Amino acid sequence: MTPKAKYYETLANTMIKNFEKRRMEAYYCPSAKEAVEKALSFLPSGAVVAHGGSMTLEETGMMDALRSADIEFLDRAVCKTPEDSRKIFHDALMADYYFMSTNAMTIDGELVNIDGNGNRVAALIYGPENVIILAGMNKVAKDVAEAVDRVHLTATPMNCVRLNKQTPCAVTGVCADCLSPDCICNQVVITRRSGIQGRIKVILIGEELGY
Repeated sequence: MTPKAKYYETLANTMIKNFEKRRMEAYYCPSAKEAVEKALSFLPSGAVVAHGGSMTLEETGMMDALRSADIEFLDRAVCKTPEDSRKIFHDALMADYYFMSTNAMTIDGELVNIDGNGNRVAALIYGPENVIILAGMNKVAKDVAEAVDRVHLTATPMNCVRLNKQTPCAVTGVCADCLSPDCICNQVVITRRSGIQGRIKVILIGEELGY
């Protein structure tokens, strides 16, 4: 085991205990492959499963696994019109399981997410019976302030480039705290505790994934 792998595992074990204090289940998987297998183990046959936009879900292979699983998958990729997207966003709130990543997470077990449309954070907060989060250990921050900085300085500029948004951060790489028409920093959600014991399940992955 490399020093980085050992460090990730040690830090994850500390975070797992902190997530548990906040009524969230947490697990550590050294690789994306193991994380996908762990996530699939939660899904009963025929479950209704939805997802939020996430590079981590793509990079781990989670999306491909969900498309081939024995479930009813509400796949946003099949939407052809804005009306289709709105319907699937609303249907996702009634799903049995909702898959997403998190923009950042603190050592103390808090989740920090900044969203554009708000559908992803809405599902995190309320609706689906279970929320399953896959997150690389590169998204760990010391505290909420550092986590918010991480989103503004790393995740948002990269996502704006990926989505072809015309924002200052897409041009300069630096957050300008903008109010531009294409701004995707519209909702800031800090999840400090799960109101329902175990509803949120966090799978920590010993790889650098997503933005």
